[in-house]
Amino acid sequence: MRLADLALLVRAPAALSVPGDVIAGAVAAGRPLGARTFGVIGSSVCLYWAGMALNDYADAAVDGVERPDRPVPAGRVPRRAALAVAGGLTAAGLGLAAVAGGRRSVCAALPLAGLVWAYDLKLKSTAAGGFAMAGARMLDVLAGAVVPGPGAQPAGVALRRAAVPAALVGAHTGTLMALSRHEIGGAPVRVPVATLAVSAVTALAAAVPVARSDSGSAGPGRLSSAAPSRPVAQFPAPLTGVGAAARLRELCAAPSGGLRAAAFEGLRAPASDGLRTAAFEGFRARASDGLRAAAFERLRAPAAEGLRAAASEGLRAPAAEGLRAAAFERLRVVVSGRSGTVSAGTLPVAVAAGAALAYLGAYGSAQVRAVREPSAGNVRRAVGAGILGLMPLQAALIARGGSPRVAAALGVVHPLARRLARRISPT
Repeated sequence: MRLADLALLVRAPAALSVPGDVIAGAVAAGRPLGARTFGVIGSSVCLYWAGMALNDYADAAVDGVERPDRPVPAGRVPRRAALAVAGGLTAAGLGLAAVAGGRRSVCAALPLAGLVWAYDLKLKSTAAGGFAMAGARMLDVLAGAVVPGPGAQPAGVALRRAAVPAALVGAHTGTLMALSRHEIGGAPVRVPVATLAVSAVTALAAAVPVARSDSGSAGPGRLSSAAPSRPVAQFPAPLTGVGAAARLRELCAAPSGGLRAAAFEGLRAPASDGLRTAAFEGFRARASDGLRAAAFERLRAPAAEGLRAAASEGLRAPAAEGLRAAAFERLRVVVSGRSGTVSAGTLPVAVAAGAALAYLGAYGSAQVRAVREPSAGNVRRAVGAGILGLMPLQAALIARGGSPRVAAALGVVHPLARRLARRISPT
């Protein structure tokens, strides 16, 4: 058996859609990525490949008619060898789970392996087949959430926090299973219409940011049950001193126009009476009547550059350390949409939205073609696009959980996976 035939047997490039499941679960649960997480990724990849080999073992007779070029019906891989590969990869997957995550990871890997074998040998042709595969993908996400180690949440908390990403990945997999039943003979138009609608809702849900509170009833580092779906800012606690708004002028002098505008908004934002009074006293102590009037206008409405420069002379007094920290915090809230209690920033939101659009562009466009002409070829191409189109969805979920850079890295891998899929079909 050649290595190329083995790669065809397990659809090797399609396994690139697996790591994002585990990472999405780990990020949602607040689990730092490390050696244990990558060990669980290796376990899931082995179980995915095992399922592909077992599928060809179980479908040898059907593939002999419908897909005679597959390695088993073509005689390049003996049927028994395919079963042996499936068994070996399953054992390797369970072993990696035990080494990487101990009992917690094995408790996720065992039912995952059971669903894979049950689907290929029994459930595929039944109504339960789609649910089995969706459940397998959901378990893949939850496997990343329950990885143990420093910083890991209790299993119950981790599972609860990863429930939404797991459900969205499961919904996506359900659309794939619905389409895959019509890869040979084509589909009624209602099938791609329905899957396209589910995909659109899935993309929208994946792009909604998550607010994570470090205080309150949710407990440290946990999702608040009443967490809003948008960034929330908190104004700093009241501070006193003549230089109350003074350091804001120094920050306004930064070369970035956006930062200067943000600092100006910080001057106009609601503040405590003590802060406003202190700022006004600073103006009165250091400025002439004309300059004081200009400074007052500076607080009320956007001013011309010359007026802003004049007013700034009244803001030169050194600020206390606490006030400087408060001013910086206010600028950070305005610029990034973050505060000390909420971790939903503009970068995760932007990356999640972009990844969700990429998901619709990759998978949704293929489904649109299947809606226009639900032929076997278009349905088969939609299934192939959906297998690898899961990667942008995973990237959206990872960014949604607060790791936009990891999401961007996964987005870079997606075009590579599509290029490899041209050589080895993922279906």
